[in-house]
Amino acid sequence: MLTTSTTRVLEPTDLSGALAVLDQDPVANAFVTARVLDSGLEPPYLGGEMWGYYRRGRLVSLCYAGANLVPVCAGPAAVRAFADRALRQGRRCSSIVGPLDPTARLWSHLEPYWGPARQLRHRQPLMTTDRVPADVTPNPLVRRMRKDEMDLVLPAAVAMFTEEVGISPLDAADGGLAYQSRVAETVGTGRCFGLVEDGRVVFKAEIGAVTPHACQLQGVWTAPEARGRGLATAGLATVLRHALDEVAPVVSLYVNDFNAPALAVYRRLGFVEAGALMSVLF
Repeated sequence: MLTTSTTRVLEPTDLSGALAVLDQDPVANAFVTARVLDSGLEPPYLGGEMWGYYRRGRLVSLCYAGANLVPVCAGPAAVRAFADRALRQGRRCSSIVGPLDPTARLWSHLEPYWGPARQLRHRQPLMTTDRVPADVTPNPLVRRMRKDEMDLVLPAAVAMFTEEVGISPLDAADGGLAYQSRVAETVGTGRCFGLVEDGRVVFKAEIGAVTPHACQLQGVWTAPEARGRGLATAGLATVLRHALDEVAPVVSLYVNDFNAPALAVYRRLGFVEAGALMSVLF
């Protein structure tokens, strides 16, 4: 039996062990779990590598290394091991995101070499709900966006991304092709919802990561000129109803702690804080 700690890249044969680690916190780990389930840990479909940290021969921690670097169930020793591996490989990710404490520790190891970050989101409450509030009326005009409506969805998606991240996805090296592909996939799978007024999307939200335990809301956005009308509250009630009826028993999201209007909307919808994340943006 191994008595030392080690890390290695996981393979499809490691799937059950990886899922056992992820199931320790199925809501917080929904993003990585969805990637693992969709890909079966097959590299071409995973979109990166999955690093495993072993202690005494047992897989105890993970780190997804793709467009995002995401530590999972990682204590201080695992974080140190993942940081060492990331430094040897060189930065390939556009962000580091994950549970607050391990992500903060991971960044403390990487910052001297990868810093400064373009933006730090020091605390992002992870919020969950398992019901649609009885006292909020869903907006019946919020609906699934169709595949032939990409010309409506994409401007709203780009505006949301630019406002949230601080740069346009169209300024990427590929001219935004990868981003457009991700948006098209969300629309194509019926997980993009919007409200169209006068030929443009004024509210949108997406059901992102999906697992048997939870799904994650993402891309929530209201056009600036339409804010203050309650569109987000009623619109998200509609999306919540679809998500809980058709997708998963728990809906989660994470939000910047300084975004008071968004926090107020989510609390009005019955979301409660279940943890906290941190994001480092490059």
